[in-house]
Order: sequence, then C-alpha cells, then structure tokens
Amino acid sequence: MRILVVGAGALGGYFGGRLLEAGKDVTFLLRPRRAAQLAKTGLVIKSPKGDLALPAPPSVQADGIEGPFDVVVVGCKAYDLAETMTSFAPAVGPETAILPLLNGMRHLDELGNRFGAERVLGGLCMISASLDDEGTVLHHNDMHGLTYGELNGELSARVQALVRAFAGANFDARASGNILQDMWEKWMFIASAASMTCLMRGTVGDIVQSGGTDVADAMVDECAAILAHNGFAPRPESLARAHAMLKVKGSSMTASMFKDIERGAAIEADHIVGDLLRRRADGGERVTPLRIACAHLLAYEARRAREANRG
Repeated sequence: MRILVVGAGALGGYFGGRLLEAGKDVTFLLRPRRAAQLAKTGLVIKSPKGDLALPAPPSVQADGIEGPFDVVVVGCKAYDLAETMTSFAPAVGPETAILPLLNGMRHLDELGNRFGAERVLGGLCMISASLDDEGTVLHHNDMHGLTYGELNGELSARVQALVRAFAGANFDARASGNILQDMWEKWMFIASAASMTCLMRGTVGDIVQSGGTDVADAMVDECAAILAHNGFAPRPESLARAHAMLKVKGSSMTASMFKDIERGAAIEADHIVGDLLRRRADGGERVTPLRIACAHLLAYEARRAREANRG
C-alpha cells in the first residue's frame, strides 16, 4: 500500500515516521521550507515510546506528484485545508482513500465536496506532539493512538488493508466500526478543553486550583448536550473521562489551541468551537460558557488579524 502523508509536522511527522520505521511504503508531501529542513536534519522524533532518526525520508512536493496513491493521510490545521486539498489533489485517483485526522466534522463535507464522499474515511488521533525550532517532532506523553474507519461503520476492504498497513508500527492503531461516534466524542473533549484553557489562560491544574471545576463541568455538559442533539450522545465512559480529565489537581494539560494563542499563532476557533456551537439546538444564540469561550477566541483572531494588517 502506497501512503502519502500530507506534511511532516507534529502529527504527520510522528505517524508517518513510525510507519517508515516499520518498513511501510510512505512518502511525505512537503512544502519547500519543510523539505529544505528535512534535507538538512532528516526526520527526528523524540518520544517516550522510543526516539527515531530518519536521515532521508521519501518526500515529494506538490508539483512533483506523478500519480495516485492508495491512501492520503491528512493532518493539517482546518484553516489550511483548502490549500492543502489543492496540493494533494494529483495524488487522488479513482481508488484512493483519504484519511483525515482533523478535529471536528466540517472537514468531512469539504473533502467530500472536493473529491467525492465515497473516498473519505473517518479518523482521529490521540497524541500530544509539537515541533521545536529545529523541526524535531517532540512527543510529550505515552498516548499515540490513531483510530480510523468507514463513515458507515463497514469493515471494508480498504479498512482491512489499512489494518495490515498499520500492523507492526510503533503506535496504537485501531479500526473502528463506529468512527463517527468516536469523532464526535473527541470533538466534545477537544472543544471543552480548548474553551476552558484558552478562556482561563491556564492549565487544567490552574483551573482546578482557582475553584473553576464547576465551570469545566458546565462546559463538558453543554458540549455533550450538543452531541445528543445531533444524534451522537456521548457514551457514559467517554463523558465521565472528559469530566475527570478537566478536574485533575496539578495537571499541566492544556489544549493545543491554548499553546497556539500563547505564541500568537493562528487557531481553529470556528472549526473546533464555533461549528460545534452552531449545531446546538438553539443555533448557539443563547449566552452560555461555550458561547462566551467562542466569542473570546474569535476576538483573539480579530485582534491578531488587525495587528498583522497594521504590520
């Protein structure tokens, strides 16, 4: 199976690197800057699960794609999706499967509209990873899971092919017969964690110390109600886990969106929080913790855009 991993950032670099480590047929689609960086340093992963250095990982740039791949793994940020789809379009043929690892749901429609819904799988990853200034992939904890499946739950031939392709790689791969439920539940947690840590400008431990666990509970419950309204009520264990993870005393956990705000970077405010809010029964008009968090995030984006234009 020929796999094209779009980008070699924190997500693509980690999972693509682990697949290469296992001897799989993987090529990275790179932008010129990242291509130059990898040509100089190779792909380096620092991880509690084992470090890895690949001196010359196979790669291609958009204008060098010569034909379709079997699978295209997409792990970009939502605000880059339109440009990213154009870059990997030459790699999509009649039998190509597209495996997106973005959070939320809107990207499924965007990919389906561009390439055909039948080509799009559901997917999610559970990992905390980042790039340092030298382009090294830093894996921050023991989680490195990748879940995937057909949107209709079928154990199709291409899902079975992915099971074989991911076998032996140093990450936790799982084929799911209920990937949409899995994705909605992750969205619930990501939206809650991003809203809380960004709004309060602190770690989960900071929020607990401040006495804000009741606000965290309200945020999770609001997101859970949105899931139920859309036909994906969270399973009891998922809901309990989300509540528990946002109330751990001394936890250093923050959402990646918080880290992006701290460094003045672009964020996925509308894709992660705004889109979920609009799927609420009232369309998101009523003022609630999630509505306040969304306004806060959009105000950050407005200020960032204004300052960029001024500069």
